[in-house]
Amino acid sequence: MARKNLLDGLNDLSSDHGPATMYPMRGAGKSLVRSLDELAKQADKYLEGEVVLEIDPDLVDDSFVQDRLVKENDDFRELVEAIRVRGQDTPILVRPHGSETGRYQVVFGHRRLRAARELGRKVRAVVKAIDDKSHVIAQGQENSARANLTFIERALFAKRLCDLGYERDVVTVALASNAAAVSKMLSVTERIPQAVIAAVGDAPSVGRERWVELSLLVGKAGNAQRVDAVLTDAEFERLTSDERFLFLYNTLNKSSRPVKKQDRIGSATTWQTHERDVVADLKKTGRGYSISLKAKNATRFGDYLARNLDVIYQQFLDELKKEG
Repeated sequence: MARKNLLDGLNDLSSDHGPATMYPMRGAGKSLVRSLDELAKQADKYLEGEVVLEIDPDLVDDSFVQDRLVKENDDFRELVEAIRVRGQDTPILVRPHGSETGRYQVVFGHRRLRAARELGRKVRAVVKAIDDKSHVIAQGQENSARANLTFIERALFAKRLCDLGYERDVVTVALASNAAAVSKMLSVTERIPQAVIAAVGDAPSVGRERWVELSLLVGKAGNAQRVDAVLTDAEFERLTSDERFLFLYNTLNKSSRPVKKQDRIGSATTWQTHERDVVADLKKTGRGYSISLKAKNATRFGDYLARNLDVIYQQFLDELKKEG
């Protein structure tokens, strides 16, 4: 029994009959919220039941919408090594090139495509003839399903879609988000010049609220010269992306009045291992202290800390006694 073309719903979104039933828009804001598990299943279904071909990666062009600020990082190196050892487990999705016969354009699976190029191997791919709107929805949802883009990369992706003329509903579906969240993303990219975002980088440990706070500081009258001074500071260039964000944020926050009193950060810093397999965002506010762990070993290290809190706290008390 032939399987249903699971991209038909995407193509329907471009028709005159309104949004496809697989992406219902309900409520005043027509918001759409999907869990990561649901999105992961949907992303897998794009490829389900289709013929997988082996294609020369040099015949595949990048997507017409960029979705990453950083192409080379530890996660990518791990992906390359995994494909080198056991091969490419999951095919990518490509579509026939719009103007060049025999060439393709990647819809999702950009990192797997780059890994195949680096390894000198053919890339396993499913070929689908889909339109531009279906392309950006599939690309955005696959990224959301895999949860491998940072907040600012998602925000820039949203801005690029808007710049290309896509309606806000399409952007919302592509990002598997809601109208309010997309508005916040776009407000950040409107207040912070793209050159400043590019200089800071993807900031993998920095979430939405911190970027919103930074955007309010950058957008303040009189802060333009301070921003330029930070970006041209030799120390700034030597820092990691997370550290560059904190450097800029703390510089502007110290030289300006707080954006919101309740959101003011008393002290914030970042710690990471030499291998960057654990990154900790440390934040102290009054009598509170929070530690947010990110990166490869964050979950396992967090579980270890939780199991050993009694021991660690006793060590802390012992040191206090020694200090008198």
